[in-house]
Amino acid sequence: MTQYKVAVLGGGSFGTVIANLAASNGHATTLWLRDPQQLADMREHHENTRYLPGFPLAPELMFSDDLQATVAAADVVFVSIPSKAFRSVLKAARPAFRPEQMLVSTTKGIEKDSFALMSEILREESGLTRIGVISGPNLAKEIMARQLAGTVVASPDEGLRTAVHAVLSCAHFRVFSNSDIYGVELSGALKNIYAVASGMAAAHKLGENTRAMLLTRSLAEMSRFAVHLGANPLTFLGLAGVGDLVATCSSPLSRNYQVGFAIGQGQTLEEIVEELEQTAEGINTIQMVRHKADELGIRMPLVTGLHEIIFNKRSLYDVVLAMMLGSQSSDVEFVLPKPGEA
Repeated sequence: MTQYKVAVLGGGSFGTVIANLAASNGHATTLWLRDPQQLADMREHHENTRYLPGFPLAPELMFSDDLQATVAAADVVFVSIPSKAFRSVLKAARPAFRPEQMLVSTTKGIEKDSFALMSEILREESGLTRIGVISGPNLAKEIMARQLAGTVVASPDEGLRTAVHAVLSCAHFRVFSNSDIYGVELSGALKNIYAVASGMAAAHKLGENTRAMLLTRSLAEMSRFAVHLGANPLTFLGLAGVGDLVATCSSPLSRNYQVGFAIGQGQTLEEIVEELEQTAEGINTIQMVRHKADELGIRMPLVTGLHEIIFNKRSLYDVVLAMMLGSQSSDVEFVLPKPGEA
């Protein structure tokens, strides 16, 4: 099997998981961290005590705070940086990139002002062409505990898909392939919104019928939005779509679910962010998608309702009632004929 030199940028929970998988599979792997205190702690304990305490890391895994040296030495670079800092880190790394390198985003988010996806930022800031993303139901603590899981690598570059499979696949982690980079990436970003809604529903002790309706309407809404932007609707039936949606909307391990649950219990957004100490991309994504949907004229009642609850302080009851009494809509997107086609 081909051995790759791997760099992972970002010492959060999922960046640590990716680096640990690669190192455990025998690939020379360096995890870059910009926080000197976290770097020193991980070197001393060989564990991410901040985000993944209790999980020892592969002894072969190396750590560095030298961004350009880490990038320059790698064949494959995984970028696991929160969306708000994603572009700035790539700008800083740009002098170290080489044309043949492969760049893979693991970040499930959308840039605030530009509405750019992470793959688009990778292309813009690196100048490289070998770009991919990974996304799926990938709760970090479960993967570190070696529970069976899978992810999707999306790229038009077959060589990149093959490389990511070689770097990450093992007995407890399966890598599937897709060429619809936009659909896979939008799946990962959009499902964060609906995880917030699911957490709120759990806090209010809503029933299984409600949860089932919420999940299926979420899938319809996110696929409708993504297809309008050029994604393949079939992508949303796969692991990166419905798979990630179910996992994130069902698990208290999901940061976005935790945010929704806390909102449902009456905490303020400021209190929640301070307590969580990690990025919950869903909150920012709600604002961005609401504005983009309005701009494009795409009907997204769940996004609109969440925005009203979180940012305009409307009651959950009022918002849900308005949705339930709304106009008739199709059960499965893309199945009913359009007006005039029946």
